[in-house]
Amino acid sequence: MCPSRRALLKAAGYGIVGLGLSALGGYGYLTSLEPGWLQVEHVAVRLNIPSALEGVKIVQLSDLHLYPFTQLRLIRRAVALANDLHPDLVLLTGDYVDGDAAAIDDLVPVLAGLNPRLGIYAVLGNHDLWTLPGVIREALQRAGIPVLVNQGLTVQIRGELVGIAGLDDGWSGSPDLRTALEGIPPQVPVLLMMHEPDLADGLSLDGRVSLQLSGHSHGGQVRLPGRGALILPYLGRKYDAGLYRVRGMWLYTSRGIGVVAPPVRFNCRPEVTQITLTARR
Repeated sequence: MCPSRRALLKAAGYGIVGLGLSALGGYGYLTSLEPGWLQVEHVAVRLNIPSALEGVKIVQLSDLHLYPFTQLRLIRRAVALANDLHPDLVLLTGDYVDGDAAAIDDLVPVLAGLNPRLGIYAVLGNHDLWTLPGVIREALQRAGIPVLVNQGLTVQIRGELVGIAGLDDGWSGSPDLRTALEGIPPQVPVLLMMHEPDLADGLSLDGRVSLQLSGHSHGGQVRLPGRGALILPYLGRKYDAGLYRVRGMWLYTSRGIGVVAPPVRFNCRPEVTQITLTARR
């Protein structure tokens, strides 16, 4: 297994970087205030879609990492913010736990409180695959949240079809876009869930994906003004936060909700993302 971001962040976060940031903002800010200071990001994405789909709202939640650092109270607040946005769809882009698959039993009842008009869909992330992915997948599906592993489907929104596809984790799984898109008609716009953002370079070559939603990077958790993220994980270094155009496809990378060790955030607030689809004119 490649070295995890946790190991890299520990090495830097508890050393000179940690001391410097403590001096800048105070240890309490880094460990308590900003990691719990949820931000709603409003993102408009212009796609080649029928005009009837103008204004469709998607909420993305990513990288919940329940326990030991991220607690249920933060995730409950994220779910409440998501519901206040009245989304059509909620898409969950992986990493529900952080080392202990049993945490999913506490997490699933909270996620079951999400109430989009048309459904919730999920993929797994690398931390899920590093625990007990079958346990996590089954718990989500028992709660009515389909987990898409190289699978795709269509949903009808305002009389038009939209494809939703999900890939296996890119670090420790076997993502297969061709298989995921098999059941989606070629003219239908596709929303793709892929935990790791940097695979967008290859996925965009297919040409059928309109928008890829990813997480994984946490935005780096620590971002210095003028420099950006200090440390980023494998497959989350190129497209680490925000909206990107990758060939003919859009990519959005969420900063996520939870944290991994060291449990700090600086200039990188956790986010609930509302993505509004707009039609090209």
